[in-house]
Amino acid sequence: MDASLCSDTGAIAFTSRQKSALIRRHALHCKYEKAVTLYANTGMALKAIARECNVSEGGLSNYLRRYWRELVLQRHRMPVDDKHLKDVKIVETGKQNIVAHEKYKDAIAACNSLDYIDFNISQLARKFGVGSTALPNFMRIHYPDTLAWRENVRRKLGINDNIRRGARPQCIRQYAEAVKLYKETDMTVAEIATQCNVSEGGLSQHLRFYHKDVLTQKRQQRKTAKDKIQKTQGELSGNGHKHEPLSETDLKYSEALSMYKDTALTLKEIAAKTGVSESGFRSYLHKWHKELVLDRLGIDGDISDDTDLRSVRLRIKTVAAKYEKAIESLRLNPRPVTGVARDFGLHPEVFRNYLYKHEPELVKRRMRTK
Repeated sequence: MDASLCSDTGAIAFTSRQKSALIRRHALHCKYEKAVTLYANTGMALKAIARECNVSEGGLSNYLRRYWRELVLQRHRMPVDDKHLKDVKIVETGKQNIVAHEKYKDAIAACNSLDYIDFNISQLARKFGVGSTALPNFMRIHYPDTLAWRENVRRKLGINDNIRRGARPQCIRQYAEAVKLYKETDMTVAEIATQCNVSEGGLSQHLRFYHKDVLTQKRQQRKTAKDKIQKTQGELSGNGHKHEPLSETDLKYSEALSMYKDTALTLKEIAAKTGVSESGFRSYLHKWHKELVLDRLGIDGDISDDTDLRSVRLRIKTVAAKYEKAIESLRLNPRPVTGVARDFGLHPEVFRNYLYKHEPELVKRRMRTK
């Protein structure tokens, strides 16, 4: 943070933007103060704390992970050692949570034991005080071999309950098209669920239970995309989404983008006409429409991200439009440059330098005529 020390009082002088950021952060800490106290001093669930403090569960979770990460790690009983707190992943994709493991480990051990083979999963769940639906769901994801072993042994012992396990035929048919899209495209689960008119949560659970190989493949693709330094627009990124602007962002800048393509107006003029932020529009252009920026600057060929565009630009579109009428007049009616500059309200020396740089043929022809 940039701040200057006042020599007379020794106080720190902040800019208005810094003051505004500090005020917002203070208000955020005040908002979640009671929730943090409950989270640190009680064993209440996050959902119960959020309800008690009248805040959103998602907002509280994000706040704790960002500003009180040590409390979150402590509640999950995760060792930190010498690692930086931000480098410790609380929940790793595809791996079971430490708290969930502690919660279900006794029931899972019983499922692996012949001493409890005459109990079904629901009975074991009630016996060990866990959810009768949550336990089999947890085992389908992390211990599928145990479920298969239990059913095989119970069938051989003649105590099978004749309940069919695995995906139901109607579920297989319901999610068949969605699973195919998830395998063959880069669409997200939410996008596929909307397109196939199925439940997003149901599709996600169906994939986790019965298509683990597909999830493993997707996880590897995301890891490869995340490790890739240069992201390509339209390709998969590390978070499972495509590297492309949001549809709302495209809609917001659509009019400004059209004017940037078809006119020679400056960014400032376009922003004023369309009512968008000049800095936001500039950032949008440089990130998602770099080819238009290079075309307007007259830059040909590939350039690296570290290239200074000001040093390699050739003929800027807005500048070319500024001198276009004057150059055409000089081409049709050869006369002194100072006179042309005066007629069109241009600076004579700047106009002359522009001609020598971008219109050398016109300069040579004029010299020959002279």
